[in-house]
Amino acid sequence: MYRFHDKKVDTNLFLQLQDIASVLSGNRDMDFEFSYGSFIDLIDNRVTASTFWEKTDETTKIPGLKSDIYLRTIGTLHYTNVPAMKHFLETAEETNIPKFASQLVTFLEDIRLEELIKRERPGTQKFFAVRTSYMKHYFETQLTTNVTRSLSLDELFCLIYLLIQSDRPDPTFPQANERQLNQLEKLKALIYQIFEAKTTEDIIQIAERIVFQLEDYEKDSVQYYFVFPIAHIEHFQRNTLFDELTRTDPLANDDQEDVDEEKSEYIDEKFSTWHRETENGEGNQTFLQFELDQGTNTNLMGDGARETEEGDQAMAAIQGASGESKQNDYSKLESLEKQEANKGSKQNESPYGEENKDAVKRFKMAEQPSDDDIKLYSELVSAIEPYKRKLAKTIEKTIEHKKIEPRKDLLYGRLSKKLLPIVTDESRRLFYKKNEDSKEMDAAFTLLVDCSASMHNKMDETKKGIVLFHEVLKELKIPHAITGFWEDATSVKEGYQPNYFHKIHAFTDSFYVENGPKIMQLEPEEDNRDGFSIRVATEELAARREKNKFLLVFSDGEPAATNYEQNGIVDTHVAVSDARKKGIDVIGLFLANGETDENEDVMMKNIYGRERMMIPTVSELPEHFAPLLKKLLLKSL
Repeated sequence: MYRFHDKKVDTNLFLQLQDIASVLSGNRDMDFEFSYGSFIDLIDNRVTASTFWEKTDETTKIPGLKSDIYLRTIGTLHYTNVPAMKHFLETAEETNIPKFASQLVTFLEDIRLEELIKRERPGTQKFFAVRTSYMKHYFETQLTTNVTRSLSLDELFCLIYLLIQSDRPDPTFPQANERQLNQLEKLKALIYQIFEAKTTEDIIQIAERIVFQLEDYEKDSVQYYFVFPIAHIEHFQRNTLFDELTRTDPLANDDQEDVDEEKSEYIDEKFSTWHRETENGEGNQTFLQFELDQGTNTNLMGDGARETEEGDQAMAAIQGASGESKQNDYSKLESLEKQEANKGSKQNESPYGEENKDAVKRFKMAEQPSDDDIKLYSELVSAIEPYKRKLAKTIEKTIEHKKIEPRKDLLYGRLSKKLLPIVTDESRRLFYKKNEDSKEMDAAFTLLVDCSASMHNKMDETKKGIVLFHEVLKELKIPHAITGFWEDATSVKEGYQPNYFHKIHAFTDSFYVENGPKIMQLEPEEDNRDGFSIRVATEELAARREKNKFLLVFSDGEPAATNYEQNGIVDTHVAVSDARKKGIDVIGLFLANGETDENEDVMMKNIYGRERMMIPTVSELPEHFAPLLKKLLLKSL
């Protein structure tokens, strides 16, 4: 699961909302985030949905989150007049109630945008219906609270909301104070005008007149019900955010070419198209000619000029290829071209995911084991010996059985002694063949070990499982790598996040007898950026030639690193999915502190799906890990 202020959000839902945001905005680089309120931010390329919906049940939460995205990506992006909203904010700052004014114009504009969206996309109506129903209940509760706390302007705001969203023509509010009811009565004529508002300017005019009539309120509203929908509005100049999104850079020079209009070949009229089936008999028509039916086989890329044909007045040669132009500097691209270029640039800058664009790989090689390491390793080998012996024997028996077990019921080969199928089986599969000797298991393993600080009281016991992993695979001659990973939080700075990979065993030295004790050098360190580490391990494992590739990740909690708390789980989920698309089996092993709770299981499920193992206590790691290792080894036979 994904955490935000101790709230949990399903990872699949988050990715779905991300897709909706990027598709509806028309900008594939647009990120989705949860925030305090819903707004669109073109400076940082993000759309947010409010964490307000996190306290609701699933039937309300999903429509609420989606409706937030609809309002910003379909509504605010395309239909809100930016200069008008900017001017309103500037004016509101000069009043006694700027917070109330900002929320009022946001709410009224959302009402207008909602109707536009529902007409443009009827499928959104059901989501807005759920949104409105819940919000009405919420503001009814808030109204009572504000009356009790004597928050006059907050009370009036709730009354305005409930009046606009009421199903009755003239609702009553018996719990409200008389002053606010009288004020609401004076404002009704203005408030009802929003149903006739066609533009942002109409909404702003209504909001300004309402604010003007409330100047006798000395205290501003206290609560925040709506967040202003446009972040960094002070930076924008164009009429809508969509204009800003698709803007092109200004010309470097504001000069003009002097042209003699009399000598110019420019013709200010529309040209027709032509081909032989629609030839105009008059023969004097101006047109662009396209050779649709026939053509002359010429080398257009050669040095020679194309011979003209009778009637030719223009010819367009369109030639495309993927790649950067080497001859021309097209620095002023059109908007769509610029978006594609920016996206390509981003991908190049962050090959390990956008969340890890500042992450840097740092490799630390294992040192020669000390005498203490060798002694401790020997003790752990003795402790896991029963698991190792049983596991190795099972695998060896399976391999031997596969070698000697003949293939039966074949259409050709050696004739079987059992001839009954001649009578009972129409296909008459009477033959068999002896199997050739099986080759060694065609598999490679990588074990990633979380070396974050939270592993402080688990690392010693975790090493038992790692020793079991190494000893079994070494005996079966299966290449494997063991790597500890962490982010050095103390060295992080802007644009630089060093991530260390402690290479205990590489594929090239995993069979060396003297290398086992190096496992003892794994120690708890700092933070853990799991998505980045999984991508780095995937890169190495994907380059292996083995048919079966396995990536096992030992971890004791959700990812946590600099600027990684909000999207860490989502990024790790994507990294796991990408690895599986490359044919790598990824299994997450969760190391709990005594017992696993439901939240931890859901978190691991959202990252690894069904391919996860929840281990209640680290001391039980070998007995849980051995069956998993057996399953994976048998799978590779």
